Amino acid sequence: QINKMFGTVVVGVGIAGLARIRDLMNPMPSSPSEHLKLFGFVSRRNFDNINEAKQISLEDALRSKEIHAAFISTENRNHEETIRMFLEAGKHVLVEYPMALSAKVAHELWEMAEQKDKILHVEHIELLTEEYKQLKKEVAGKDLVKGTLHFTGHVLDENKAGFPAFSGIARLTWLIDLFGDLTVTSATREKQKDKNYSRMTVHFQTANKKPLTWIEERGPGMRREKKINFCFTSGCLENFPQAPRSAVGLFMQDQNLFAKKLLGQVSKEELAAEKWRILRCLDLAEVIQQHCEQPEKICS
Repeated sequence: QINKMFGTVVVGVGIAGLARIRDLMNPMPSSPSEHLKLFGFVSRRNFDNINEAKQISLEDALRSKEIHAAFISTENRNHEETIRMFLEAGKHVLVEYPMALSAKVAHELWEMAEQKDKILHVEHIELLTEEYKQLKKEVAGKDLVKGTLHFTGHVLDENKAGFPAFSGIARLTWLIDLFGDLTVTSATREKQKDKNYSRMTVHFQTANKKPLTWIEERGPGMRREKKINFCFTSGCLENFPQAPRSAVGLFMQDQNLFAKKLLGQVSKEELAAEKWRILRCLDLAEVIQQHCEQPEKICS
């Protein structure tokens, strides 16, 4: 394993895809990423090269014996099809969250990866930010009384990004990672088509029956921002703890984690906990979507 090299391809060259190409071409010295070698990228658009990386066709990427892993950075709604193709071709897969736009599909893909003995890794850079790491330390060992996580951001095209519970799954991941398993007690969504505005409100209960609320709000000109209000028996936390800037970029941290998995350096326990968290969040996202899409109950 020590000298093993894994050939990689990046599929999709949006913001994340370009970051992936950059990081694969400049791995951190003496990090697991040095075992990854970029063979090229796949895009529906035509490029010559991007920083020395060459464009290759999807067919060649799937067929090539030299490519062992695909980094999937396409639009959310295309994740499923792309993951399936690469797993079927016997490649490991790293995909940006959410891995799929339905829980059923996510479970199927995960099963497929296990049957083929391939790594399916879902990027969760939101758990790698210094801001989040500090928050997690701050919350550790405290007893929650109630809490709210309120996200605002610019408008997303839902046909491409999926329902807000899926496109915003990073927030749900935070809540599950901070407070353990959650149950959805109710979820509603307000949409103003003419104003291009959307607000989803989800109410959860923790295992200890404490209430948590997640609000995902998007509209024109809304700043990308997270607000927290977590109240514990010991007091409330309303601002993020001060956090230093990380020396290592988030995509690079994620890439190192993927490389560690390929090299067999991540414990079975860690892998199992991560699988549970990812699939649990997708299950909850689906429950939330079903709640929000129920026809309004008419009260007589």
